[in-house]
Amino acid sequence: MRATRAGSFGANAATYAEHRPDYPAEAVEWVIGDRTRVLDLGAGTGKLTERLLDLGVDVTAVEPDPQMRAELTRRLPDVPTMDGRAERIPLRDASVDAVVAGQSFHWFNNPEALAEITRVLRPGGVFGALWIADDDRVPWVRTLVELTASSVGDPARRRERHVPEHDLLGDAEAKDFKHQQVRTVDSMVESLRTYSHIAVAPEAERAEILARAREYLSGLPDSRGVFVRPLICEAIRAIRI
Repeated sequence: MRATRAGSFGANAATYAEHRPDYPAEAVEWVIGDRTRVLDLGAGTGKLTERLLDLGVDVTAVEPDPQMRAELTRRLPDVPTMDGRAERIPLRDASVDAVVAGQSFHWFNNPEALAEITRVLRPGGVFGALWIADDDRVPWVRTLVELTASSVGDPARRRERHVPEHDLLGDAEAKDFKHQQVRTVDSMVESLRTYSHIAVAPEAERAEILARAREYLSGLPDSRGVFVRPLICEAIRAIRI
């Protein structure tokens, strides 16, 4: 089931690109520092790639899913984009000074991925992982998270931190950043549609979950028109020794 969930995003590539949140600049800056040669690993449709470009760095994107990769190329045609996996990165040794993984590190197979990541990193470079999560400390968000649990997965259980551990990486540092996304009821439902535990649920169950979410969101006092979705960006970084 893990492999099925990991491979579920391509079928929703355009929806993912449109409705998944971006990354806060301060979180990305905290991860990469002043490094300018960056590999976006498991780049998906380029949500993190786009933020890196905004910061003026030189980005190469690597993504295994052909549909996600095609969407990235459509949106960001000037970014060098390669077919590859975290466990087999198509770059030379010590060729980048930062490797970042947005919403993807928990899908990697370790320790193979970290062996590859440390191979392509220069000494003194950094590996960083970032995740965007609903801020379920907010009561209405917590209720929505609970309502959208599926037989495949329960988003009410907070993601445990996936800490990069390798002999060539120093101790990992972690920091959370407040973030937000402007949504309507319709666009929030589309965001939920891209979650792997919903995307791979049986069709009838998926329809029921999304209908339940729509009904709940439509009943919220602030749901008429646009509203703010509170998010947390979880970031981890570790320096290549």
